[in-house]
Amino acid sequence: MEVLIIAKDNKSQLINEQISAKEVLVIGPNGEQVGIKSIEDARTLAKYANLDLVLMNPNGNPPVCKVMDYNKYRYERQKKEKEALKKQRASQAELKEFRLSPVIDVGDFETKLKNVIKYLQKGDKIKLTIRFKGRQMAHTELGKEVLEKFANRTLDYATIDQHPKLDGRTMTMFLVPKKDK
Repeated sequence: MEVLIIAKDNKSQLINEQISAKEVLVIGPNGEQVGIKSIEDARTLAKYANLDLVLMNPNGNPPVCKVMDYNKYRYERQKKEKEALKKQRASQAELKEFRLSPVIDVGDFETKLKNVIKYLQKGDKIKLTIRFKGRQMAHTELGKEVLEKFANRTLDYATIDQHPKLDGRTMTMFLVPKKDK
C-alpha cells in the first residue's frame, strides 16, 4: 500500500504507515531504548500500546522511531513554539514613528511629547521625523531645533540613539528608552 502525501508542512513527521524504512531503532513510550526492529514489528508494538510510531530521525543509521501519542506531541510542540514566539516579540522593542513639523504649535508638541514618553516607558524605540516642504528647506535649522528640544524634554526617559540627520527633505532622529539599572 503506497501512501501519497500531497501537502506536507516542513515540521510534520512521518507516522505509522508513512514510514518506509525496512529497519528502525525503536524508542519506547517512556524513553527506553527497545532496539532495532523491522518496521512491521515496530508498527505492531505501537499498535499494541495504542500509540503511534513516529519517525524522529530519518537520517540515522538505522532511522530512529519513537512510540508516542502523536497528537499530544504535536499539541505540546505548537504550545512551545507559541511561547517562544511570545518571548521573542516581548524582547524585540517596537519602533514607533512620530512626525513633527518645523513650525509645530505648543499644544501639538506637548501632545506628541506625552505620547512619546508613554511609548518610551513601555520600552519602544522612537523615530522622530520632520518633513520639510517648499521654502522650509531654506531653514532646516528650525527643524533641528525642534528635534533637539524634543530630545531634551525626554532626557529622563530616553537617550539619543542617532542625532538629527538630514536626508533629502526629511530629517530624522532616533530615541531609545533608558535602561533601568
